[in-house]
This record gives sequence, structure tokens and C-alpha cells, in this order.
Amino acid sequence: MKKILISREMPAAVMARAHELFDVTLRNSTDPMTEAEMRSSLVLYDGMIPTLGDMFSEKIFAEFGRPKCKILANFGVGYNHINVEAARNHGVTVTNTPGAVTDATADIGMMLLLMSARRAAEGDRYVRAGKWVGWSPTQMLGSHVTGKTVGIIGMGRIGQAIARRCHFGFGMEVRYFNRSEKDVNFPATQVATLEDLAASVDFLVAATPGGAETTHLVGARVFAAMLPTAHFVNISRGEVVDEAALLTALQEGSIAGAGLDVYENEPDVPEAFFALDNVTLLPHLGTATEEVRSAMGMMTLDNLEAFFSGQTPPNAL
Repeated sequence: MKKILISREMPAAVMARAHELFDVTLRNSTDPMTEAEMRSSLVLYDGMIPTLGDMFSEKIFAEFGRPKCKILANFGVGYNHINVEAARNHGVTVTNTPGAVTDATADIGMMLLLMSARRAAEGDRYVRAGKWVGWSPTQMLGSHVTGKTVGIIGMGRIGQAIARRCHFGFGMEVRYFNRSEKDVNFPATQVATLEDLAASVDFLVAATPGGAETTHLVGARVFAAMLPTAHFVNISRGEVVDEAALLTALQEGSIAGAGLDVYENEPDVPEAFFALDNVTLLPHLGTATEEVRSAMGMMTLDNLEAFFSGQTPPNAL
């Protein structure tokens, strides 16, 4: 029976199946794996299920020729925390869990868009603090969403799922910025530059993959181009956004608000955000439903099972 390490506990049904298939070791921590843990695990196990924060960099693989561990079955669609080329060079296959996360992440994107526009988090804090004394015509006026214009940064599975919700659910005009042309089955206009997109929309949503190519893709120039009435939403990866530039834009009121589910140095969130009423902060809830997390876990096991039976894993990178 193959020995595998699971870096963080997964839903009960996934853990039960894992124990049926493999000799399982489960870490007893929710913190990211340390460098020492990652190196020792490459020696001790036949395969691993790492997840967000487990930084398998080139440095981690550098001291190995061909480690015992032959597969990293990543729990998550994003894999920018794993240097896939370095893994491949050392005989390690990397897989991910695409598809399962699309709708749940898109739902969170829409929730953040609506919460930011309608000042929902601020309103919740207001009521809990006992400050609400009754309805008035000018109380906590926010931004209308229906019929407005949304800009999507990254028109992959998740970007398209958000765009569909905006178009079909809220009658919004959809514009997008993407490195390549996309053939989509709903009205959407591709914009040539990110700054042009930012300048022409009421809501700007980042849904692009993370990694070196997109680090700080959204920075001071993008926020400067946005309308002062516009809102920004990030459900991609934290490093896609220059957090300091976003903080400045919110503090100065050069944009109306923001909704964030991811952060540049998770789980650390700059304390300056906590003092602002024009930002909604979530603890990386993008895929946090029982159904989705279970589906993701089962996909990692499918990848491991296929690999160890000599087949190509269904989600090999």
C-alpha cells in the first residue's frame, strides 16, 4: 500500500476513502508546511496532497535527484505555490483539481461584488454595534448593481462563470481583459489594456491565475484609472494585487470600495484594512462548501489512484 501524506485534514468522506486506498499520514497542523517538513516528506512518502501555502519551490527540490515522492496531488485549482518545472525535473508529477471550484468561487465573487456595492459588511457592523436607530431615505446609500458594467480580469472558467452571473442575473454589460482571445457564449467585449478596462467599468473583478506573470498585475496604475464610484473585487490570488496600492486607493477614496477573499501574504492581512469601512474582508472562503471541498478531495484521490496504477492522472499539469 502506497504511503501518502495529507498536509491538512479534508472532509470526512475524503479521509475515509484515502484510508481505504493508501497508508495515510495526516499532519496535525493547519499551518503551511515548513521547508524541513517538505524536504523530509519528499523522502518519506510515495505521494502527497499539498495545498495552498505549501511552497514547493525550486529550492525545496534542489538537493534531490529523484525523491521517493513521485506525485504532488495538489488540493486546489491554483498551483502557483508549486514550481511545476522543478518538480518535473526531479521526476515528480503535479496535479490539481480544476472544474470543481468554478461555481463556488464565482458565487463568492458575486457576493463580494454585491456586499461592496451595497455596504453589507459595514451595515452588519453598524447593527451589531447598536448604532441603528431606524430607517431613513439617505441611510447608507450604496451603488446599484443591476444594469451596470463589469470588467473581468482573466476570462478562464471562473471569470466566465462570474461574467455569466453578471450578464444573465443582473443585466450587466460585460467587458474583459485576457492575454488571448476568448470565444464565449454570451455578450462580452474584450478590451486591449488593463488600464482601459479599469477606466470603463463600474466593477472590476480579478479572476486570473496567480504566479510570476501576474504578480502585482493590478497596481497603482489600474486603481488610478478606475472611476471614483467603482468597486474592485479579488477572488484570484493575493499576489495578483499590489496590496499597498489598493490600501492607498481605499484610504484616499479614489475608488468606492473593495471586496477581498485573498491576500498577498496570507493569512496576514494589513491592519490598516481593519480601520476601513469601504472594504469587505473574507478569510479565503472561495471554495468553502462541503460539496466543493469533498469534490476537490476526491479529485486528488482520483489523481493519486490513477498515477499509482500506471495511468496518466486525469488532472496532470
